Amino acid sequence: MNLARIAWRLLRYRVAVMLVLFMLVGAAAHHGVDWQHAWQLVLACLALAVSYISATSVNDLADYKIDAINHQRSPGRPLVSGEASKREVWQIFGACSVIAVAIAGTIDPLAAAVMLASILINVLYSLPPVRVSYRTFLAPLFLAVGYVCVPYLLGTIAVQGTLGQDDLFWIGGLYLLFVGRIMLKDFRDRKGDAKYGKPTFLLRYGKKATCVASGALIVLGGGVLGWQLRDEPWLTVLAVVFVGTIVAMLVRLYRATPGPDEQLSIGVGAKMGNGLLIALFAALLLADSHLGSTERLLAVWLVALPFFLNLVMFVRDPAKAAIGYKG
Repeated sequence: MNLARIAWRLLRYRVAVMLVLFMLVGAAAHHGVDWQHAWQLVLACLALAVSYISATSVNDLADYKIDAINHQRSPGRPLVSGEASKREVWQIFGACSVIAVAIAGTIDPLAAAVMLASILINVLYSLPPVRVSYRTFLAPLFLAVGYVCVPYLLGTIAVQGTLGQDDLFWIGGLYLLFVGRIMLKDFRDRKGDAKYGKPTFLLRYGKKATCVASGALIVLGGGVLGWQLRDEPWLTVLAVVFVGTIVAMLVRLYRATPGPDEQLSIGVGAKMGNGLLIALFAALLLADSHLGSTERLLAVWLVALPFFLNLVMFVRDPAKAAIGYKG
């Protein structure tokens, strides 16, 4: 299996798309999603995609034994499936790390520095001696920096934006939402984590505490975004509805029996989280348009509508619902 094919397997596209959305929100928050900055945004997307391959490759190397239990049949784990050797995955990590920084450098030297920080986050998270992934409380907080702050900053730099007070609310709200979301990853991985002594929040404090902590962070993050959107009440209402459905999925998760039903609840909640992110991006994008408030309201709600229809389908027949990503 050649290196390009292995790299493609390591690019788990659903998460990569989420990174791009965080980047686009950062750009849109600075009114920069236009043709003038189109090339820089394309380069930012490529840099994020390549850096994510770097992240997954080093994490797969570090957690090979755990993944062999949790992801035995996953096509996105070529190391576990035997389709790739450790040497090949190390080569991909090195190459993608250099390429990601180089691509970001064509945007701006500051973008290259942000991308270099992202690579460092990947290494510190996965590899000893620091190995943040084994720190119960620090792991989700640390991971959210790489998943939320780095893309948002890259988007801001790509459109030559300047960070201000508003960015603290955008980043803060999205950061809290993501931390609440990433804590649920441990449901998918608990079997392998338990065998190799990985002290995740779920294993240390149990299912109830994990659901409560996740829900509290998601509500808090939604509240921060709602405050930032206070001048557009209809957007605040939309954010509240999205957050409410995610919390409802958390309640369902708590009541679900361990196994596929848990993953379905998490996946549908993740789908609604993606919907919130896309609706937020659409609202920021349309803020610079000549549309009136009513027209923008209808446009954003139309963007959000498929996600709510999917939720209705899930309630009626869970097997037919589209999910974001499991665990």
